[in-house]
Amino acid sequence: MSGADDTENNNDSIVLTPDLLLGAYAAGVFPMAEGRHAEGIGWYDPEQRGVLPLDALHIPARLRRSVRARTYDVTFNRDFAAVIRSCADARAETWINEDIIALYTETHWRGFAHSVEVRERGSGLIVGGLYGIALGGAFFGESMFSRARDASKVGFVHLAARLRARGFALWDAQFVNPHLLQFGCVEIPRAEYHRRLRDALLMTDVRFMRWRGGYSSGDASVSRASVSDVAAAGSAAAGAASDGAASDEYVSDFAEVTDFLQSITQTS
Repeated sequence: MSGADDTENNNDSIVLTPDLLLGAYAAGVFPMAEGRHAEGIGWYDPEQRGVLPLDALHIPARLRRSVRARTYDVTFNRDFAAVIRSCADARAETWINEDIIALYTETHWRGFAHSVEVRERGSGLIVGGLYGIALGGAFFGESMFSRARDASKVGFVHLAARLRARGFALWDAQFVNPHLLQFGCVEIPRAEYHRRLRDALLMTDVRFMRWRGGYSSGDASVSRASVSDVAAAGSAAAGAASDGAASDEYVSDFAEVTDFLQSITQTS
């Protein structure tokens, strides 16, 4: 975590809601807990922000081969609950506590929190994944986990392909770490981050999920929709997908991934 000067007060007296969370992200602030079993959360706006450059990502050659080998199947928003809990349980110390899990799960049903599931081919078992928030043309990456070789990295590439194909302009990584450095993650000052964020939030035509029957990441009116209604619609669509009627909304388009890797090869 960052120093104390980057942290606002703990939320002891604040009611955590998706609207509060989305408002915080729109203002450049994000929540973290002190530990997996800690109570409450803190709010952060670091002086230096990690961002992943969508037009200049670096995908290592071995990972390119792993992606092209199609060892795993990749889906979106098919099991958000499993992904966020797996991220929380993946390491001894984490900022994901039960408050975070509940808040982001509700925000998922509002249509703004998204998961990437990396599945073992054949069995469908989730062996890796990641999740984050989409607002306008900004995607805020939160956490990832892996139980098999390159699983989370493959999910990362599939996510990058979708963000590029659908016109996202900002991929917020919060903090730079050695894992993200291999993909070209860079630090930018707080003021520059806020400028880029403002521009990205003006992109109201960008959608992480284009399915209009339930939710879409760019429609602010979704935050006022009934959670139960959206959840029921999302469950129905996921059920249809599991019966073999999956659209490209829930299953990663490998042609899109191939195009993305080709574009990265040409520009890197």
